[in-house]
Amino acid sequence: MIRVLLTGGGSGGHIYPLLAVTEEFEKMPDVNVQLSYLGPRGPFDAILKEKDITVYSIASSKLRRYFSVANFIDVPKLFLSFFQSLYWVYKIMPDVVFSKGGPGAFPVVLAARFYFIPVIIQDSDAVPGLTNRLCGHFATRIAVSFPETVKYFPKSKTAVVGNPIRKEIMEGAFRKEQAREYFKLNPLRSTILVLGGSQGAAQINSFIFNNLKVLIEDDIQIIHQVGPGNKREADDTVRSLQREIGEQLNSGYSSFELLDVLQYKNAFSAADIVLSRSGSTIFEIAFFGKASILVPLESAANDHQRANAYSYARSGAAVVLEKENFTPHIVLSKIKELLSHADMLHAMELAAKNFSRPNAAKEIAEEIITFGLRK
Repeated sequence: MIRVLLTGGGSGGHIYPLLAVTEEFEKMPDVNVQLSYLGPRGPFDAILKEKDITVYSIASSKLRRYFSVANFIDVPKLFLSFFQSLYWVYKIMPDVVFSKGGPGAFPVVLAARFYFIPVIIQDSDAVPGLTNRLCGHFATRIAVSFPETVKYFPKSKTAVVGNPIRKEIMEGAFRKEQAREYFKLNPLRSTILVLGGSQGAAQINSFIFNNLKVLIEDDIQIIHQVGPGNKREADDTVRSLQREIGEQLNSGYSSFELLDVLQYKNAFSAADIVLSRSGSTIFEIAFFGKASILVPLESAANDHQRANAYSYARSGAAVVLEKENFTPHIVLSKIKELLSHADMLHAMELAAKNFSRPNAAKEIAEEIITFGLRK
């Protein structure tokens, strides 16, 4: 029995890679792993419990490198969460801790090292967050997703492995024709998948809503993940255009608050181009081998989305459009340019596939087991 303690949270970008790694344990017939999770309470606790992961909670605190009134609250909470972590880590006494970073991870990592428990951390961004930079000093091994990230950590214990992707996303690929039939799309028209992350993206959504008529009239079909709370605006946009382009609109635009796993895989398979933010979604775009237009979120911590976008674009797989260049004229021109040059699109698809590291979860899981067996 190997006891593995997971930590890290705040968003799906933290939790889903943790789950992707735990799925790899199921493929190891000679290994028996007991999983638990320690971190602040969050919306993903139910998902963890569904996967038979025991969830323990500590106080939520956020590390900041800038002045904020919230620091007067979070600094005392950080000390509280550290002592809570000491208690829970002692009670669980894992053989190894795997941290994805994010709010709440630092006190757990610190407590683990207090008890001389090996810690493995993983970072998804080209520029790591403050939590992982601090955790890097205490980590036994560090897995990163971009080559540029290595310089932020000790080279002797850092490896570029990519970002873990859940097996339910990677398994069972669809052909483009099947995927377009799933969404009732025209198999002969170009298709764009629009993603803004789990919370949507106001900038990208506004572009689609304001230019939907132009895109549809240019024979471009759209699968649009608008994010929670934005579906009504999408429906209102469709209704306002109904009289003008009617039937063509009905078959050429589909909007969803969030795509479930089956929809998500079909949407990627159906698409010629992906228009997206540049968080951890980059690695799923690469896995499906799709050309992309990336729009970094300006307010992202450490400007990591911009760094991610340009790191990925250097592979030849993507085009980056920052806020000042994200105008209707430039975006529409870039979409038309890509769709009208099959050789350019194909080269970007090959570059995306070459960038992809589908074995990231497996490599991290094997490393966790290696350190777990040493205890």
